[in-house]
This record gives sequence, C-alpha cells and structure tokens, in this order.
Amino acid sequence: MLRIVVGLALAALLSIPALGQTAATPPSFDIADVHEGSRSPTVGMTGGQFRNGRYELHNATMVDLIRTAYSIDAEKVVGGPTWLELDRFTVIAKAPQSTALPTVKLMLQSLLAERFKLAVHQDTKTMSTFVLTVAGGTHKMKVAAGPGVGCQPQPQPSAPDAVPIQVGVCRGITMASFADLLPRAFGGYVTSPVTDQTDLKDAYDFEIRVHPRGLLAQLGSDGISLFDALEKQLGLKLEQKQLPLTAFVVDSVSRTPTANSPEVAKVFPPPPAPEFEVATLKPTDPATTGQRAQIQPTGLVNVSGMPLKLLMRLAWDLNHDDLIDAPKWTENARFDIVARAFAATAQIDMPPIEIDSLRQMLRTLLIERFQMKTHFEDRQVSAYTLSASEKPRLTKADPSSRTRCIEGPAPGAPDPRTRFPSRNRLITCQNMTMPQFAERLLPWANGYVQVPVLDKTGLEGGYDITINFSAIGIFQGGAGRGGDAGPAAGAGGGGALAASDPNGAISLPEAIDKQLGLKLEMQKRPVPVLVIDSISEKPVDN
Repeated sequence: MLRIVVGLALAALLSIPALGQTAATPPSFDIADVHEGSRSPTVGMTGGQFRNGRYELHNATMVDLIRTAYSIDAEKVVGGPTWLELDRFTVIAKAPQSTALPTVKLMLQSLLAERFKLAVHQDTKTMSTFVLTVAGGTHKMKVAAGPGVGCQPQPQPSAPDAVPIQVGVCRGITMASFADLLPRAFGGYVTSPVTDQTDLKDAYDFEIRVHPRGLLAQLGSDGISLFDALEKQLGLKLEQKQLPLTAFVVDSVSRTPTANSPEVAKVFPPPPAPEFEVATLKPTDPATTGQRAQIQPTGLVNVSGMPLKLLMRLAWDLNHDDLIDAPKWTENARFDIVARAFAATAQIDMPPIEIDSLRQMLRTLLIERFQMKTHFEDRQVSAYTLSASEKPRLTKADPSSRTRCIEGPAPGAPDPRTRFPSRNRLITCQNMTMPQFAERLLPWANGYVQVPVLDKTGLEGGYDITINFSAIGIFQGGAGRGGDAGPAAGAGGGGALAASDPNGAISLPEAIDKQLGLKLEMQKRPVPVLVIDSISEKPVDN
C-alpha cells in the first residue's frame, strides 16, 4: 500500500469535533464524477495528481480515499464496515487550475462527506508499529555537514552471477525522515509505520546495503537483512511494538455514493478507446539477446526482444500460454515496440498509469499491425480447485471486522519468516470468505497459480487466515529463480508440487493443506481461452 506522510496542519483539525466539518463552508470541487472502480484483486489505486484543473483517483478503496484526503498512513485508518478495503471507486473532479494541492485534499474531504456521508474522528489507539532506536546507545552514522538530498537508490552491476542487493545512499537525512522512508523502501521487511524514538535531531550521511527478503533463504548466512544492516552498519535497531498512536476512526460511511450530477456526462464525456499516440513495431534484430519492457515517466514505452505470444499474454491479461490458441510461430517471433502512451515532458506531468488502459493500447496495436481476428471460447484446461477436508483448520472471523489481507504478520504477531527464511511468503487475511480467498490466490502466487482458482469448499462466512509458504523460485523441484512455473506445471501452475523441501521450503498446495486443512488440487475444467482465428506473420508497415 502506498503510504502518505501527514502533511496537513493537524492543529486546526483537532479544534473541531468531526474532521471535514468546519464553521466556514469547506472548499469543494466544481463538479465530480464518482463511480465504481475495478473489482479485480490485481488492480490497485493510481492517480492523485492535480493537473490542468483536473483531479483523478482510480480504483481507490475507501481507506485509500481517506488516507489520501487526510494525508495519513493507511494503517492508521481504523474501524468502519467490512467493505472499507474491498470496494473500489474512481473519482474524477474539476477545480480551478490555480488550486493548491492541500486545498485539493480539503475538497476531497468535502466530497467524501457529501457523496459518501463519511464521518471520522481522531482518537488514540494502541497499534502495531515498528520502532527505530539507537542500538547500545551509540550510532555509527556521520553528521551531515550541510543540507542533503535524502536517500537515493544506487544502481548495482547486473552481471549474470551477481546477487541482487539494495544499496541506499543517504545524504543530509534526519531520523524522522528516515523512519518515514523505511516502509516505502523496504516493504518486504517493514509492514507498518515506523515510529522514530532515536532522539537524534541532526541530519546524517550514510549508506545502507540490504538483500531483498526473498533472497535470504538462498543466501543463508551471507544474507543481509534490513534488521542486521541497521544494527551493524548504522548502529540502529528496528523492532515491532504496540504503542498508543493517533488514529482516524471511521464512525459511519455509505457504501453507495450519491448520484452524479446530470452535468457530469457533459463535463466528463466517455473517453475514446485507449490507443498509443504513436507507435512503431518491428522484428527484433537476431543479434539482440534477452527481452525487456518499460514505461518511462514521459509516457514512452520501450519493448525489446519480446515474443509475440508473450505480448498477447500481456495485452489480454492471460497468465499462461495454454490460455492462447495461436500459431506455433508466435512463440519464437520476437518484436520491438517503441510507443508513446501519453504526452508528458516531465515526471510531474505524468498522468495516472492504469495497467488496464496500457493493456488495451497494446491489444489495439497488435490487432491492427498483425490484422488479427480473435474470439474467446471455453476449453478444458488443468486448473486449481480449492476444496475442504473433513476438519478444516480455520478460525471464524468477527463478522463485523473489515475484510482485508496484508503481506506479513498480523499486528503484534511474530513473523514466522524469521525462523524459516525459505518460507518467504506470508499472507494474513481478516474476515475473508472462501470465494474471496480463492480469487486472490492468483495475484498472490501466480508462479503456482496461473488460472483463477475455483472455490468448491462449500464453507460459508468469513475466516481469519494466515498462510506461510515458499515462492516458487525457492521451492526445490519447482521453477528456477525467475519464478516461472516450468513446463510441468500446466496452465494452473505448480504442477505436482506437494512435498516439503529439506531446506524448510514448503509449496503453496502443501501449506494450504497443513496450515488450513484445505486442498488445492489440479483438475480439468472449462476455462475461457483466447482463440486467434487469423493473423499475419508480417506486421503492417509503420
């Protein structure tokens, strides 16, 4: 989750009984379109920029909307109904071009109060937080001689045998700012806000070297965890504790926003179908090795050495080649694409990047250049089915609690990954139904699961679920370190992975069996497959 640091003046807010309600008329948008966002569990919030009098937030949960409007950490939004982190909304609004961003956020507060009847208040709650202190009373950092630029990542050599490591170079950064940065820079380790209790007031210069959490099992004693790096390199200590913190409590909110003004359709007409502003597509030079795809802040898209079938998978959001019925030559024919998704001159001008729009742009390009005709039809494909054993090991949830899942342990709970680094994936869910759990297995573990899982447990109601397993690249006998499920996996991914590895690794199916008392098994069932009716081997000239 994105974390936004408090930037509004809380002193003014504390003087009123309910946030977003003032004696004077609060600022509001000229007009706003509020509608339902994507229901896909793979889609997250994008947007938040205000440009040319237009403000956009796409696919934001109510927690996203609150944290954005009030400039707070998502973890500090507490209470509220079960759907607060489940339903997604898109907000597109207009305001005078000269409006400052803090005022835009006040306008968003007004919109939430008016359209969703949101009422929140501040309170002190005991919450899980990481605490940063000085280890042993003495740190190892150098006091900065003057103002600096904060922390910047330092790119490392990409030699084939090089082990990836994160290197941060920090100049003139305070410990308060460093504590705010840690969850964003090291999210694999830090799953909640960090409270600075170092009592250090100076700014410092230092470097920090950390291996990604997912590589610790592979590296063994040579691995450098964030906690070790902080203590041995900087003389700091990071621990998870329960502390009283200021929280925003949701008193009430409507699940359905009030209707849009009839003028919305005139002010925000439906946009045309997404397509690249300009694009070139050509066969890859045979001397080119490897493949890459990137989108730059200026809106430039660069693709190199990409097989056509993989481009189809990206364009139609299909997770396995078996979900595409295409000529054999598409697997090996490689192409380069240089395209502009939108016009921008600098990162600050970059519009919200919506993956669905980018997929549609690529889809349009492929259909046009290769003169493709396609349709979907159900085919029998091997895919995972989730079922229940006679005695599931599941904990019934409080039905009034929010439906949510996080990567990492529950607040205040120990992290089993510390004891078993090879089991590097830890998913903790609250008040999750079995259909919701099955639906989320695809984005959580797409090395194993490459077709949506079918729920056949027959279990009703919500459950609190914790599942700890090894990424497919770690599990011996599965895929390589790249995370591909391998040829034996089939369209469902994971193949017959079922036995524990001697290094303590455990596959997803076995973890679901042993930890939850459920079964994740491959079965043949009808799945929509993209059928290529016709396609030209030579693309249309640019």
